[in-house]
Amino acid sequence: MATNTYDAIIVGSGITGGWAAKELTEKGLNTLVLEAGRSIVPERDYVEHVPVWELKFRGWDNRAERERTQHIQRECYYACDEYSNKFFVSDKDNPYTSAPGKHFSWIRGRQVGGKSITWGRQSYRWSDLDFEANLKDGVAVDWPIRYADIAPWYDYVEEFAGISGQAEGLPQLPDGKFLPPMEMTCVEQDFRDALGKHFDDRIMTIGRSAVLTRVHKGRAACHYCGVCHRGCITQSYFSSLNSTLPAAQKTFSTRKLAASVVFASSMPKPKPLTNLRRACFSFVLQHWSPRASSSIPRLPNFPTVSPIAAANSATTSWITTWARAQAAKCLVTKTKCLSAIVLTASTSLASAT
Repeated sequence: MATNTYDAIIVGSGITGGWAAKELTEKGLNTLVLEAGRSIVPERDYVEHVPVWELKFRGWDNRAERERTQHIQRECYYACDEYSNKFFVSDKDNPYTSAPGKHFSWIRGRQVGGKSITWGRQSYRWSDLDFEANLKDGVAVDWPIRYADIAPWYDYVEEFAGISGQAEGLPQLPDGKFLPPMEMTCVEQDFRDALGKHFDDRIMTIGRSAVLTRVHKGRAACHYCGVCHRGCITQSYFSSLNSTLPAAQKTFSTRKLAASVVFASSMPKPKPLTNLRRACFSFVLQHWSPRASSSIPRLPNFPTVSPIAAANSATTSWITTWARAQAAKCLVTKTKCLSAIVLTASTSLASAT
């Protein structure tokens, strides 16, 4: 039976998983990315330009339904709304507990790109005020690094992601590798001028954001529609779906990505998705370790498909936890590049993106 060996397996395709995929593939590692959520096709799934009159509740949402199924996710009030609640998990199907008196809001997005689709995009460097705070305040343990140690890595990330902002020369808010800043409104400009006139120790600056103000690495500049958390068809803000995952795919000479795809047509509805994650994690832990590369068998006689075909091919059947876990054993690529795998219960069992 044909097998494929991976140098690295990444669980999750959010901001961290996307960066890991980019860096590892660029260093020559044959990398597999596992994602428990559905694939995202921007032309189909992004809703930043959907007019409010096309929504059932005209933007007011079904609040009773949101409270019943996403009472924690809706704490992210600006994003988990009638437009984009689909980018957040169901709290009803994915419950968790917190210690008494220690509520923790676990905001989760389960799809290719994870929460990088809905994050706030404000991007600031820590200064030595932050890195030395524990030591000076006598809290916890001292950071083992200082700003000078991490500054080159800030440069590296910012130059790739694209951060717009205004350099101000403030030691408490280090400047970065900025794209041109967004313009302030006339009111903001007047307020900034008045602040500078009356105070010599206060300054107002535009937010430093992972949103492009000019074309950057093939991605278009922002057109200021103002609702980034609903997706961005022009790829103007940084996300793993827009930036790092495509970069990983481009690492090698081909952009074509093929993967085995398995469908099930008559399986009953599974238990909550938590069981899927446990099954997949269990498989990875049993069959791969840092000291032994993974060899995942490919089921014979199943077709390989292109990323577009895989993303568009869907079945409405539900698949058991067992079937989905078995599918994880069959996910392979025929090309030495990133394989972004989507495991989902409501569409295709496994699809490449």
